Amino acid sequence: MRALTFRGIKDIQLEDVPEPKIEAPGDAIVRVERAGLCGSDLHVFHGREIGIDPGTVMGHEFVGRVVETGSDAKALAGLRVVAPFTTACGRCFYCLRGLSARCLSGALFGWVQKGVGLEGGQAELVRVPLAASSLVTIDDDMPAASALLLADVLPTGWHVARMGEVGPDSVVVVLGCGPIGLAAVVSAIELQARRVFAIDAVAERLALAERFGAEPLHRDADPAGAVRAATEDRGADAVLEAIGSEAAGRIAFDLVRPGGVVSIVGVHHESRFAFSPVEAYDRNLTLRIGRCPARSLMEELRGVLRRRPELAAIVTHELPLAEGAEAYRRFDLKQDGCIKVAFTA
Repeated sequence: MRALTFRGIKDIQLEDVPEPKIEAPGDAIVRVERAGLCGSDLHVFHGREIGIDPGTVMGHEFVGRVVETGSDAKALAGLRVVAPFTTACGRCFYCLRGLSARCLSGALFGWVQKGVGLEGGQAELVRVPLAASSLVTIDDDMPAASALLLADVLPTGWHVARMGEVGPDSVVVVLGCGPIGLAAVVSAIELQARRVFAIDAVAERLALAERFGAEPLHRDADPAGAVRAATEDRGADAVLEAIGSEAAGRIAFDLVRPGGVVSIVGVHHESRFAFSPVEAYDRNLTLRIGRCPARSLMEELRGVLRRRPELAAIVTHELPLAEGAEAYRRFDLKQDGCIKVAFTA
């Protein structure tokens, strides 16, 4: 089958790879309808995350149909499904507490290291372990672009808003208007925030944030002044950081009010936070950070997708796997208004 594989820094190739096979009773094989290209894939692309084996099939977001199962997953045969970006058993200490991202048996799609791990979804077929507890069924009439957002984008946007304690009367800043930030805008509005500011430097992303209900602020046009003016000079109740850099961490700290929450889902690689413990102490800051427990949220969020069909606009480009290398480049450089790519197998 055809798949997009990692061959080295900035080297993604379309290759013929062996088709996946059932390896355990709980496995399912999914024929991919759409696969997402995520901002965190760029961490591998640029070598910021290291250790992945050359030849690993990329991608951790996909929607498709179950075409084969092991004996413990027969109920899924023929169904249309979405996979969370990490598998989950549904029974361990963490899964039972809604933290499926830390499942004791789970694994991340698109990461194989020293021969151990899961191949990704940017392929024609994917093997899904723990299929009965990992896969979420979707209706046949749900558009593929919308369904794909359940794998990672919408749960992560919801997660960062929930960690930020967003609720009625909140003034919220969303830092970064890529797919996750845009989902965070929608999530904050769904959670009844009073005002939602969205900060970015890319016009197309700011325009979509505004369409979703945010007040757009260009990164270079004194966003701090606008936030202070809206809050009697206090700062935001919550800053939702969806970038993942030292600079973003510092901006989030500078924008939040004393006693507020900095909530981070951007993937960070630096060795320390951009603000010191004493700075956090002196502001009575609450910091929450970490990977989204997507599987714990997906069923709840199917209703949000139904209510907010405009979310599908986050997927700006649908391209075949054969254009994968060019898609990575275009997405990386934010060319042609590219916010999110969905691959068609």
